[in-house]
Amino acid sequence: MPDHDRIEGAAKNIGGKIKEAAGKVTGDEKLKAEGRAEQVEGKVQNAVGGLKDTLRDGRN
Repeated sequence: MPDHDRIEGAAKNIGGKIKEAAGKVTGDEKLKAEGRAEQVEGKVQNAVGGLKDTLRDGRN
């Protein structure tokens, strides 16, 4: 089972993409920037979860 961080990170990444797209459509630069930041957060969180999965799988 994937680590909770991987799931939450993936969701944050998708939410960030949606927010960035909404910012592009409306011309809202702040919203676009927030979306890009959320994507980065999501990717980092997903990577942390992947590392946890690897460590957990290595112990079993």
